[in-house]
Amino acid sequence: MKLVRYGKPGQEKPGLIDAEGKLRDLSGVVADIGPNTLDDKTLNKLAKLKTQNLPLVKGKQRLGCPVSHVTQFIAIGLNYVDHAKEAGMPIPKEPVVFLKANSSIQGPDDDVMLPKGSKKGDWEVELGIVIGKKASYVSQKDALDYVAGYCVVNDVSEREYQLERGGTWDKGKGCETFGPVGPWLVTPEEVGDVQALGLWLDVNGEPMQRGNTSNMIFDCATLVSYVSQFMCLLPGDIITTGTPPGVGMAKTPPRFLREGDVVTLGIDGLGQQRHRVIAWDAKRSSEAEQERAPHRWRLAPPLRQPQQ
Repeated sequence: MKLVRYGKPGQEKPGLIDAEGKLRDLSGVVADIGPNTLDDKTLNKLAKLKTQNLPLVKGKQRLGCPVSHVTQFIAIGLNYVDHAKEAGMPIPKEPVVFLKANSSIQGPDDDVMLPKGSKKGDWEVELGIVIGKKASYVSQKDALDYVAGYCVVNDVSEREYQLERGGTWDKGKGCETFGPVGPWLVTPEEVGDVQALGLWLDVNGEPMQRGNTSNMIFDCATLVSYVSQFMCLLPGDIITTGTPPGVGMAKTPPRFLREGDVVTLGIDGLGQQRHRVIAWDAKRSSEAEQERAPHRWRLAPPLRQPQQ
């Protein structure tokens, strides 16, 4: 099952992609795709819906992040051997964990805005894990039982902020627009083997990253279990699981994002993203935040009774 949220920023409606690839509206069934709709019982009810009876959404629609009310946007660093080597960093003995700001979250095809004064913007295609129920101190064996689905994430980064300004990586990871998520939240039964998915990313049509989740140092079950030892994971939380080799800072010479670049990326079975890179614009930043804020911070809406 492929779940989506569509519409203007802050006004997204719930939907799903049917077997023919068409967008169907779920507004009459659930108020949103978020913490209240990611439990096994609700997802099973949604999976049993007769999609042909759901309203067909016509025309091209903007897609937002496929899950609302994200409490924690957690990231894993250096989770592919080749990426650790290209970054000149030691292969970690335990997962490297940091946080991306929730205010960085946006839709899969929204513009990526370089922060004020940015000179080293970079890209990272990653597999995202969406948590479906509260997880604390879970075992590796049971970890995937807490997963509602998977998605594409671009862990956009500013390498100067991340590596040259002291402190933790968070500085270069949480800038506004640096967390494109989606297009879909794909439930586990449709994904199949999550450790056998191809990842790719191009800049202006030029291949940059090619990888496979089979090459992760720490697999998805290990990551969910590990992170749950240090923080309580909540429904709707996203864990983005690290990137394969091919990032801009590792190129010879380094290649960083510039205004006008077009970044395209995707993961097998999880869809694709496309971003236009734009320069810092204070007015645009303020307007975008005003659109997103009412949606981001309001309480999660109540669950509606799914219709058959």
